[in-house]
Amino acid sequence: MHAFANPTRFLSIARPVTPWLLWLGALLSGYGFYAGLFLTPPDYLQGESVRIMYVHVPAAWLGMGGWMGLAVASLAQLVWRHPLAGVAARAIAAPGALFTAICLVTGSIWGSRTWGTWWQWDGRMTSMLVLLFLYFGYIALANASDEKVSVSKATAIFGLIGAVNVPIINRSVVWWNSLHQGPSITLKGSTIAPEILWPLAFTTLGFSLMFGAIVLMRMRTVLASAKVEARLRRLTTA
Repeated sequence: MHAFANPTRFLSIARPVTPWLLWLGALLSGYGFYAGLFLTPPDYLQGESVRIMYVHVPAAWLGMGGWMGLAVASLAQLVWRHPLAGVAARAIAAPGALFTAICLVTGSIWGSRTWGTWWQWDGRMTSMLVLLFLYFGYIALANASDEKVSVSKATAIFGLIGAVNVPIINRSVVWWNSLHQGPSITLKGSTIAPEILWPLAFTTLGFSLMFGAIVLMRMRTVLASAKVEARLRRLTTA
């Protein structure tokens, strides 16, 4: 893990990898959207509205996965004092919040077509909204900190504590009665018809690659800003 602690070594890998992740992710997502819109049949119950799944589900997974990545980076900062861990956590927060917001918006649209209501204060939707507020809180703490590259210890602790909400989101449809359907994809298999399910693999992988590209771009921006700021300080004190 400490092999990439040196920013120069990290940047030498991140620079060429970023465009590959971005463009490959865009291509996979584009094909997934095309397949979901034109190559799959409508659902026998939900009709055409089921196609929202190809955006909603990957966004939900990345909203939760983003916070878990943020929590792992926070742990690495607190325990191993990895010099790039705080940078990674700071970089994850904004795209994590974005995909969480996309999940909530697309979920509301899907709910309005399927349930006849835009919002319901059930366990899944409420805990997902809490996740969005946690992202906002993390971003506010990170920006308020004196740390310009990494994040403060208090911010890292907040990142760890916030991870408690992720399993609540995951199990909410099992623990509480809800309008939201139960788990459709588990380790045991899927309850979604294969002829509808397969484009989801493309959009999920594509979204994930683009998420990774955004995180790398944000990390590079933070490190570049810190380098410029350090250079300016040397010039002013020379």
